[in-house]
Amino acid sequence: MFQLTATPASALSDEPVHIRATGLPPLQLVTLAASLKDEKGHLYRSKAFYRADEAGELDLKQAPAVGGDYVGVHPMGLFWSMKPDRPFGRLLKRDVNSPFLVTLDLYDSVCSQDSATAQPRASQVVQRWFSSPGTQRVPIREGRVRGALFLPPGEGPFPGIVDMFGGIGGLIEFRASLLAAHGFAVLALAYFAYEDLPKHMQEVDLEYFEEAANLLLAHPKIRGTGIGVLSVCKGAEIGLAMACFLKQVVATVCINGPTALYDFPFRYRGLVMSPIPSFLERMQVHVSGAVSLLRYRGDPREKLNQRSVFPIEKAQGQILFIIGEDDQSVNSKEYAKQALEQLKSHGRSNGRMLLYPGAGHLLEPPYAPLCYASRIYPISAPLNNPISLSYNYSFSQPLLWGGDPAAHAAAQEHAWGEIQKFFRQHLTQTRSEL
Repeated sequence: MFQLTATPASALSDEPVHIRATGLPPLQLVTLAASLKDEKGHLYRSKAFYRADEAGELDLKQAPAVGGDYVGVHPMGLFWSMKPDRPFGRLLKRDVNSPFLVTLDLYDSVCSQDSATAQPRASQVVQRWFSSPGTQRVPIREGRVRGALFLPPGEGPFPGIVDMFGGIGGLIEFRASLLAAHGFAVLALAYFAYEDLPKHMQEVDLEYFEEAANLLLAHPKIRGTGIGVLSVCKGAEIGLAMACFLKQVVATVCINGPTALYDFPFRYRGLVMSPIPSFLERMQVHVSGAVSLLRYRGDPREKLNQRSVFPIEKAQGQILFIIGEDDQSVNSKEYAKQALEQLKSHGRSNGRMLLYPGAGHLLEPPYAPLCYASRIYPISAPLNNPISLSYNYSFSQPLLWGGDPAAHAAAQEHAWGEIQKFFRQHLTQTRSEL
């Protein structure tokens, strides 16, 4: 009798699942499929073909997929290889208090997911959570700051982190909530397109982010030795600015972001910086119809653009650049290399880079599907409200992010562990050790 098991059947989304099938005819070719619906009802699916062993068993920790959405031994391949039925979709968890429900189906032949007549011989539903029991979610509406603070169970004090995403806007909480499950107190910070914040980004006002850093550091459950910043894309640009100008920031992770100012002016107290020019005519259209912005932005190495490069040598804390080498949106590898050279030229050694071949722009926590391209409507806006990438240009075409699915998945799994090690190391020291 066909049996399909997935253990644990309920777990955090960054935990692996052990998938096995038993009761199969010896050497039987079978199809394993996975599917889930996001909170808007959009479907994501994957499938892979396997051959049972001579005992009629199949263990994804050992058995290679022979075809389908991936090949080789990939125990979590059914999760990270999911693709949207809707073109240019991006899987995002909006409500961290409910799980994604992933349905695993076992078919006794090589079959297409699209076959309406095939019936699975066994099925299993797996719950993938983004919050652990006891985690406290505290809405933040203090001064200008808007976001949500996630506190682990217990008295603390906990290492504090500000978590920011990029041009999608709104408030995205799943990464902050997951980190709280690992013992960090994390402020998911919105900075446009949320509640009473500006609907569109118009400038980078660092005083807003300084207010958020001070708010987090003043919390009684936060370890008072300084805070960390975790950021991606436009958020990584802001995160680097925080590292350069705010003494409260002692550890910064920048995922695939620039090291200079783009698209919007920057303001901090009496300092005003202008962005490096961008060139719409340099955009390239991929065969999928998505647009690559790799050549869209001006070069920070040009003499006239130097005034828009962040003074990274002023950063007192540690900086970790996490780079996908197949990033098709930002030339993040070159930016990080320039930043490290800039540090070295000033006798500083407080930065390092993790480079992941084959990984794209949108590096997420482990086992999330690769998003190769997507639209960037603000998360809280209707679908007729494209984001503004420059002062007077609204961008409604999908953007290309890049990445090879298997390499991207390996990068996400490794980087997630490195991010936690980095913050544990640098947010638990005393100020005298920094």
